[in-house]
Formats: sequence, C-alpha cells, structure tokens
Amino acid sequence: MHVAVIKNPKIDLAFEKCSVYDNTFTMKDESKKRKPYKKKRFTVPIIIIVILVLFRIFLPYIVKNYVNGVLADIPGYYGQVKDIDISLIRGAYVIDSLYLNTVKGESQIPLINLGIADISIEWKSLIKGKIVSEIEMTRPQFNYVFEDQAADTVAEADVEVWTKALTDLVPIDINNLKIIDGKASFLQIEADPNIDLYIENIDLIATNLRNVDRGDAELPSELHATAISIGEGQVKLDGKMDIVKEIPDMDIGFSLENATVTALNDFTNYYAGIDFARGNFNLYSEFAIAEGFLTGYIKPLLKDSKLIEKEDKFLEKLWEGFVGFFKFILKNQGNNTLATKVPIEGDLNALETKILPTVLNVFKNAFISAYKGDTDNTVTFEDAEAKGKSNTTKSDRKEERRQKRAERKAEKKKN
Repeated sequence: MHVAVIKNPKIDLAFEKCSVYDNTFTMKDESKKRKPYKKKRFTVPIIIIVILVLFRIFLPYIVKNYVNGVLADIPGYYGQVKDIDISLIRGAYVIDSLYLNTVKGESQIPLINLGIADISIEWKSLIKGKIVSEIEMTRPQFNYVFEDQAADTVAEADVEVWTKALTDLVPIDINNLKIIDGKASFLQIEADPNIDLYIENIDLIATNLRNVDRGDAELPSELHATAISIGEGQVKLDGKMDIVKEIPDMDIGFSLENATVTALNDFTNYYAGIDFARGNFNLYSEFAIAEGFLTGYIKPLLKDSKLIEKEDKFLEKLWEGFVGFFKFILKNQGNNTLATKVPIEGDLNALETKILPTVLNVFKNAFISAYKGDTDNTVTFEDAEAKGKSNTTKSDRKEERRQKRAERKAEKKKN
C-alpha cells in the first residue's frame, strides 16, 4: 500500500517561520543570561585596580605616619620626617628630611638629619641572586654631642632603640652607600664658648659592603671620602674593609692638611689654655684591623704657628710661656714644625697608647729628622693580621695555662 505525501508550500513556509522564530527567542534568552556574568567578569578586576591605586596613593602617608610615630616614641629623643615618596616600579623610596633630636628638658639638641635619602634595591646584585640595597644621601648631618656620650643618664639601651629605629627603615642589607655634601660635627655645648669641631662638604662612596663581589680579596669593600674641615683643611680618607665579620677587618689611611689652627682656639683654649695667632694644623693617620687586633698611628703636625700674647693672669701667662718655650725647643728648626707620632696597637677591647714612644717621637722630630707631611705607608693589613694571629696564639696559651692551674687546684682539693 502506498501512502501519498502531499506537500503544501504554504504549510512548509509556515513551519520554517515558526522554527526561525523559536530560535530567535532561544538566542535572546541566552544573551540575557550572559549579561550579568559579563558584568561580574569586568567588575571584579576594576574593583581590584581601584583598591591598588588608592593603596598606592595613600601608602606614603601611611608609612610617614608610622615612621613619625616610631620616632616620636623613642625614649630621650624626638624625631619626625617631612615626606616619604615611594616608587614601586623602581623598587625604591625617598625619605625627605628625617631628623632626630636629643631631648634635654624643654630644649632639643639636633642629633641626626638624613637630608634626602634615596633607598633602592640594587638590581645588578639581584641578577646575581643577592637581595641588597643601595643608599644615596644628599646633605645629611650628624652631630656627636660630647655631654650626651659622657652623661650617665644616657643609657646604652636608649641608643640601641634609636639606632634600631633608623636601621629598620632599610630592611634589606646595604651594599653601596653614597653621601653627597654631608656634615659631621663634634659639639661640646657646656664649654664656654661652645666647642664646634666639624667636617663639611663630605663626599663619600662605600661599595660592595655585603661582599656581593668578593672573589679572592681579603678586604672586598672599598671606602673613599673627601671633605673640608674646620679651618678650611683638606680631608681625605681611603681604605678597604670587610665589615661582614663580627669584628670588621680594615686597612684605612686618613689625612687632614692645611687647616688654619686659629679655628681651633676654642678647643685648645678650653683644654690647654692656649690660643694661636697663626699656623697650620695637619693630621695623618693609618690603621689596620685584622682578627680583632689593631695596629696604627696618629701623627699631628703644627707648622709656622705662633701663640697669642695677651694680658692674662700671672699663672695663665706662666703656662703660655711654658708651652711656648717647649714649642720652640721641640720644633724642627729646618721647616718650623712641631710634630709627633702616636703609635696605637693592641686588642680592640683594650687599646693602649704607648706613652714612651710618643715622647721619644717628639724629640726625634725636633733633633733627628722632621716628619714629612704625608702618611708614612708603614701600616699594612698584613701587619695587623700577623700580630692578630700572634695575639690570638698568646691568648690561647694563657687560657690553656689558666685551665691547667684550675685543674691542679681541683686535684689538690680532692687529695
């Protein structure tokens, strides 16, 4: 039996329209369901970005308030910071005018002002697998107040608190340090008049402090500095170090040349009761430290100097005459210099200045040969290393003898 299939073009067209119509409704329903999902997908990242931007904007203020709180709460001290700028891309932050003062009753004495301190990650060391920082300070100032160090009221714990507060600002070990136009002062404010011995225009570079590039060098870190002293003297400092050790090893040379000695009159008058009318002051020093043992010298020279003749009390005039007499007798008549060489040698925990060689060196300069105005290049790191090992051996032998005596006493008590 055959079934006849009758096709009606109108009916087929109607079915097709219904099908298309149904599909259209299906697509619209799906698009309505997707729109909320699309909104959520973009909303979350936007919120995160906004939060990060706001955090970046307010981060310097948060850090500044935190630092100011820490500085204000240090016992016996008070400090603040003017501004802090943070660069996340560079991995750095800049501290503007952080200062710390010593509080004395109602008054404050400046202790430290860091000027502009730029602290950043050292990227070339990061490539080598070392996470270290580098600091560049512009116009920092450091004041050493004699009374603060001598007073019993200043506890070591307080000093540790403020030093820790400052070092915590740099949570990463410092590898390179640069100082531009710095100033360091020694102040004695209770003297009359006040004593202010300073070194200004300090330009200093210290590199490889954390031994990132050590190699075979015994002293891998380098230090170079120049400055101007009180009396317009020329200051120079050069050396090598290894400060990673508990007791740092170093080999340092220092010179101060052609400082006008009259600028030191407040100091010399307070401590020696003498004033200078003219003259130049020079100071040379070398020292080396190895295995906790120091060897070196300090060599002061006074050239073309003359004391002030003034109407003082009888004893003051007698003292200045006494000083002037020995100054004339002990100075080298050839180049008109008064000089000596003070050797310093010994364990860092028990340094001793050798008095007899110091006195003999005065007479040596006067009557045998004048000291030259320069470092002698007679102190080397190898000298300190050899003496340090020898000193350690002696200490070991001494400790060994002490232990043997203690053992013999214990045996006698038993018997």
